[in-house]
Amino acid sequence: MLDQFEHASILVLGSGTSVGVPMIGCRCQVCTSPDPRDKRMRPSVLLRFCDKRVLIDTSPDFRLQALRFGIDRIDAILYTHAHADHILGLDDVRPFNFMQKQAIPIYGTAETLRVIEQTFRYVFDAAPSESSRPRLSLHRFEDQPITVAGIEIEPIPALHGKGIVHGFKFGDCAYLTDHSEIPPESRKKLLALDVLFLDALRNHPHPTHSTVQESLNTVAELKPKRAFFTHISHDLLHATVEASLPPNVRIAYDGLEIPIGRANRS
Repeated sequence: MLDQFEHASILVLGSGTSVGVPMIGCRCQVCTSPDPRDKRMRPSVLLRFCDKRVLIDTSPDFRLQALRFGIDRIDAILYTHAHADHILGLDDVRPFNFMQKQAIPIYGTAETLRVIEQTFRYVFDAAPSESSRPRLSLHRFEDQPITVAGIEIEPIPALHGKGIVHGFKFGDCAYLTDHSEIPPESRKKLLALDVLFLDALRNHPHPTHSTVQESLNTVAELKPKRAFFTHISHDLLHATVEASLPPNVRIAYDGLEIPIGRANRS
């Protein structure tokens, strides 16, 4: 499906954990690292399909991400789940409303949209307002494929501790973050992809996230051509960890752009 696009890519806007890296007040080796790959904003990616732009999650750093990477259009927003580090930048889509002169469609599960409506009550208040507020149209998904900005995207359910999150599969690529377990039915849909993003928070176990070794085990089972680990904490020094990985597995970093579809095959 992605082969129809001459120019398609995944741009990593943020690859860090919920507190970002460096973490406030921390002077550890990673938080003081001079390597720019160890400077990580909260997790989000931008899917580029020719002139279409689909954002996955609006992190608290979204304004800075949009400025840093020159984002000038958002055609739709997909939400993995409604935790603060994935939704709190939503108000910063207002300039895109101004430029595009239309509402932006946002996609999430019923629970995710409920939390977004509750968190951003002023956005959905029918009463007149003298202040500007985001113009959004809400679209609920479950586990069936949906069409977003003309692209077929399949939500992929996973576990985030006791909660449910969704990754997204598009063509032979998939982006998953914030998962502690990927159920068997979801794993079947992720076999032998070109690009697979996985959560890899740190080396030692966490109740709601995958570790580096657990994600390496997932890569060994699912056999993607290219795998990228994201949602990285300040426990992992980029250069040290990446040097220990197989050739087809990399640690994502802010600003990494990965060609996909025809762009990768030309």
